[in-house]
Amino acid sequence: MSITPHSEVLRRIEFRRHTKDAVFILAGVCCASLGLKGFLLPSRFLDGGAMGLALMVQALSEIDLSLLIVAMNLPFIAMGARQFSIAFAVKSSAAIVLLAMMVHFLSFPPVTVDKLLIAVFGGFFLGAGIGFAIRGGAVIDGSEVLAVSVSRRSSLTVGDFIAVFNVVLFAGAALLFSIETAMYSMLTYLSASKTVDFILNGIEEYIGVMIVSDHAEEIRHRVTHDLQRGITVFKSEGGFGKSGVVQMEKKILFCAITRLEVTKLLNEIEKVDERAFVIQYPIKDTKGGMIKKRPLHD
Repeated sequence: MSITPHSEVLRRIEFRRHTKDAVFILAGVCCASLGLKGFLLPSRFLDGGAMGLALMVQALSEIDLSLLIVAMNLPFIAMGARQFSIAFAVKSSAAIVLLAMMVHFLSFPPVTVDKLLIAVFGGFFLGAGIGFAIRGGAVIDGSEVLAVSVSRRSSLTVGDFIAVFNVVLFAGAALLFSIETAMYSMLTYLSASKTVDFILNGIEEYIGVMIVSDHAEEIRHRVTHDLQRGITVFKSEGGFGKSGVVQMEKKILFCAITRLEVTKLLNEIEKVDERAFVIQYPIKDTKGGMIKKRPLHD
């Protein structure tokens, strides 16, 4: 059977995507195993989520951590298969089993005995592992799957549930071990969560800016020519403002820029219209379009 050019392109795209996912997951598993075996496990420090729960049970029972990693995460993976997709569950299962095998068979010498360095860098490597796995379309800590499931059935958000889960976990660590261990474990969790954010969002966090002004055309010209940024124009039929109901059609401008460029954009807007209505909100990720400066042509 002949393959059409379009089908060949689709196959190449799928192959690149699966290869990239596999590389991300493998990098995540390696980073997480280094964080666990080289930092957290020798010191008995905890992390948040299902991984922290596995570390706590291991410290109390001396059960092999590799078995606990699989046992703690399998229920969440089964839940993820129903909530998301079978492909997600397969990827996550493979990542968790691979992590358990590396934790069981590979040995890393303790990198340092300094407790502060253990907490910070143990969280860094574990967070990098979680972040890379998520970039690959999988998880190696299933607590977020549970958080999403709970948020769909209650008024709690994902962040609320994770916060409550970890407060209970660290309170248990303070009671079962010591307050010092709980405090270092909280530091580990903060380091890990910030690293996950960095891996997922990158150093250039994007901000969406929406501008409502009577001088929209002049502002658009400044953004596209002076700042060399892409901009989208929406048409508005009017609404309610300071002067009451307004029926006049207006242009609403939207652009996505990095956080470092927000001040510069606001200054350009103020030069044109000090009374412009400006809305800012964070953007998790961008793809395509014109985010970077457009090339200048002679």
